[in-house]
Amino acid sequence: MEYENGPRSKYECLLFDVDDTLYPLSSGLSTECTKNIREYMVDKLKIEESKVADLCAQLYRDYGTTMTGLRAIGYDFDHDEYHSFVHGRLPYEHLKPDPVLKSLLHSLPIRKVIFSNANEAHVAEVLRRLGLEDCFEDVVCFESLNVKKEIADTDTPKTSVIGDNDVKPVGILPKSPIICKPFENAFQEAFKIAKINPDKTLFFDDSIRNIQTAKLTGLSTVLVGSSQRQNGVDYALESIHNIKEALPELWESDNKSRDVRRKRKIAIETLA
Repeated sequence: MEYENGPRSKYECLLFDVDDTLYPLSSGLSTECTKNIREYMVDKLKIEESKVADLCAQLYRDYGTTMTGLRAIGYDFDHDEYHSFVHGRLPYEHLKPDPVLKSLLHSLPIRKVIFSNANEAHVAEVLRRLGLEDCFEDVVCFESLNVKKEIADTDTPKTSVIGDNDVKPVGILPKSPIICKPFENAFQEAFKIAKINPDKTLFFDDSIRNIQTAKLTGLSTVLVGSSQRQNGVDYALESIHNIKEALPELWESDNKSRDVRRKRKIAIETLA
C-alpha cells in the first residue's frame, strides 16, 4: 500500500546495543572492562582475589552484569564510583572514527535508538570516539533504566544462564535493585522510556541472551558478531557494517518513496 509520501517501512525504530555491537570485539575494550571489574571487586569490595574470577563469571551468567549480581548478593557501593573505575579507565583510544558506519546509519530512513546496560558517560564517549554522536535520536542506558529504587518482586531473576545458549531454571535468585538486560523488565522499561513499539522495532545486539529475551518481547532481532543464526535470531551479521547487504529492505521504503515523489513531480511538470 502506498501513502502520501510513499510506502511505509516494516519498522518504525532500530534499537542498538553499543559495546561489541557498534564496534568489534577485537577492539579489546571488553577484555579491559573485565579486568577493571575484577580489580574493583578486590580493591574496593575486598573480595578474596582467588575467588573473584569465578564469582564474576557466575554473577554475569545469573544477572546479566556483574554489577547487578554484586548488588543482589549484598554488596553496597556507589554506582557512579563503580562506573568510573570500570569504564573511566578503558583504553577508548582503541576506538577510531567509523565514517562507513556513520554513513550507513545516516542513510537509514528509520528512527534509531541506543539501548545499553552501560552508564551514560561511557555510551557518550564510545559514540564520540566512533563519530556517531548525531546518529541516534535517543539513548536508554543505566541511569534511565534505574530511576526507580527497587525492582518489584515479580521482576526477580528466576533463571541462571549457563553457557551462551542454554537457560536452565535454578529457582528464585536473590533480587537486585538494578534493572538491566537480559531480563525482560529492562526491555519493557526501555519501550516506555523511548516510546517504542516492539512489534515494529528491529533490535541489534552481540549477546545471544539479550537477543533471545528481545524475541520474547516481540522485537525482531539481529545478532551482531556472528554469521550463525540461533534460536531467537532473525538475522545474523558478522559485522554491523554488513547491515545493508543483509537487510536491504531497510532502505527500500526510502527508495520507493523517492520514486513516488519523482514520478509525481514529473506528472505535475507534464500537466503544467
